Amino acid sequence: MTAGRGGPALQLSDRQRLAWLRLIRSENVGPVTFRELINHFGSGEAALAAAPELARRGGRSIRICAEAEAEQEVEALRRRGGRFVAMGEADYPDALRHVADAPPLISVIGDTVALSRPMVAIVGSRNASVAGRKFASMVARGLGEAGYVVASGLARGIDGAAHEAALATGTVAVLAGGLSDIYPPEHADLAARIASGGGALIGEMPFGHEPRGRDFPRRNRIISGVSLAVVVIEAAERSGSLITARRAADQGRLVFAAPGSPLDPRAAGSNRLIKDGALMATTAEDVIAEIDPMRGRIGRDDVEEPEGEPIVPGEVGDDERARVLEALGPTPVEIDEIIRFARVRPAVVHLVLLELALAGRLERHPGQRVSMV
Repeated sequence: MTAGRGGPALQLSDRQRLAWLRLIRSENVGPVTFRELINHFGSGEAALAAAPELARRGGRSIRICAEAEAEQEVEALRRRGGRFVAMGEADYPDALRHVADAPPLISVIGDTVALSRPMVAIVGSRNASVAGRKFASMVARGLGEAGYVVASGLARGIDGAAHEAALATGTVAVLAGGLSDIYPPEHADLAARIASGGGALIGEMPFGHEPRGRDFPRRNRIISGVSLAVVVIEAAERSGSLITARRAADQGRLVFAAPGSPLDPRAAGSNRLIKDGALMATTAEDVIAEIDPMRGRIGRDDVEEPEGEPIVPGEVGDDERARVLEALGPTPVEIDEIIRFARVRPAVVHLVLLELALAGRLERHPGQRVSMV
């Protein structure tokens, strides 16, 4: 079983889904490490069995999510009317599947049909002006009338205005925390209307997880990842919306920005995006004209499977492991360069990197680069 590849949709059994949930909830297992484990060992259960020994070889022991803990999360989400959707299954957003660090499982409350339709993200200032909110509403309504679902982050300001305007045509809210706790609290009613009105709430964090500051950039990669394009309206110089725009560009998505007054600091970031090459959006038609030809096109898949036959940890010799470790340091380096430097099979390099990642000693960077922590 391979996570994140094309072809027929997966259909996980309940047992397989539980194994996937346990694996992604285990210590030091992020989305990229998850994919590497599944691609190498072939299933969630096999990866769970191998992970403790891999981490030990990497230098420390790790906590594996208990089956009972995962079952409790599944049941808690079910009681809220939600369920987990796995990467590669029919209800998983196709555009998101082609993002290198996409979550292997998303929790969903609402109508999964919205996730199968083409999406456009609208993001911007929490402290939005009246004009900014009005423009966000106009763009959201125009996109909805053209058949697009509007994605955003349920935040105050631009996000909320976009969701409200797209309720009738479909909108998806990506949460930074668990789906159990709506943030901000004043948008609990909006979230309920989204979920019951043909839209959906989605997220990757555990049920009951309260969002922290570092969770919002993680959420932003999903907002851009589910979308064909991102429209930025009123973003300050250090706005989180600019993180979404950067991730969108990295993911090969189109980035639009609405121009604003040079005297308004809320528009400084979006104006700079235009200077740096973002497309200007003054109407919904500006966006639609660019993205209509993209409907049905599958995005670039950045996930790389190890070359050759999978190997087990015991088949990696001490000399091979030492050469891989010698190639690593605090400066990020491409995995292909490690393979060339170490002069070992690619599968050996990927396995040693898995060991280090599970031990918390490896940091992954964009562009298939890694460094030692």
